[in-house]
Amino acid sequence: MNTLSYGLLSLLAQSSYSGYDLMLRIQPFWPAKHSQIYPLLAKLEQEDYIRFELVPQRDKPDKKVYSLTGKGQEALKDWFDQPTAEPALRDEMMLKVFCMSYADRESARKMLADRLAYHKEQRRKYEHKLAELKEREGWPEAGLPAPSHPLFGAYLLTRKAIMSNETNTEWCKWVLSLLPEAD
Repeated sequence: MNTLSYGLLSLLAQSSYSGYDLMLRIQPFWPAKHSQIYPLLAKLEQEDYIRFELVPQRDKPDKKVYSLTGKGQEALKDWFDQPTAEPALRDEMMLKVFCMSYADRESARKMLADRLAYHKEQRRKYEHKLAELKEREGWPEAGLPAPSHPLFGAYLLTRKAIMSNETNTEWCKWVLSLLPEAD
């Protein structure tokens, strides 16, 4: 199985989802297209890692809602014990920053200001996600969930996103401070 397959199993370990919902939920972790996810879901279902239930819809085709099987749970446990690949970073802005000496100063400032606006919007989304987590059933009234709690991983990843966002925001501000406005 590939990493995207394990990612889908990971999401289904938390809840049952349609293929469309899985596509939306996997995006923060792994950019994947509709055309990648649906064939993988069919393969995972065929190999008994997941199952689906048809949910009737009005004026639309029936929707498949997927859930994890026991075999899928075992596959996740086995996958967790395998070495993790190095993180991949693909950010076009980093390539542009690398050759910033060729850029018009105002273009460079605009690029960084646009990225700051992006980080501000992302921060709002992460804070909203954190608030949603804390409102979910089973969240401890005081403190953080225990490592064995089903929401513990989601909490850790949301906090990581907030911390990374803070670092990226400060970096953009710093670079902007090095680029005085045009005369």
